[in-house]
Amino acid sequence: MKDYHINIFYSEEDGGYIADIPDLPGCSAFGHTPEEALREVQIAKQAWLEAAQLEGKPIPQPSYRPVIYQV
Repeated sequence: MKDYHINIFYSEEDGGYIADIPDLPGCSAFGHTPEEALREVQIAKQAWLEAAQLEGKPIPQPSYRPVIYQV
């Protein structure tokens, strides 16, 4: 199975790195380093998927691709 795309970027406003998963609305995390943000968003992803499953909500298939990879 293909996994979800993760964006990681530095936020001046937050003073650290933000990681988000575009296919999972609201699924994001903060870290002081890119690696920490990645670890935290993996935890958030698992929590997001478990919550959706418990509530009987649909789980989107991975589909997001950054513009630079779209052909």
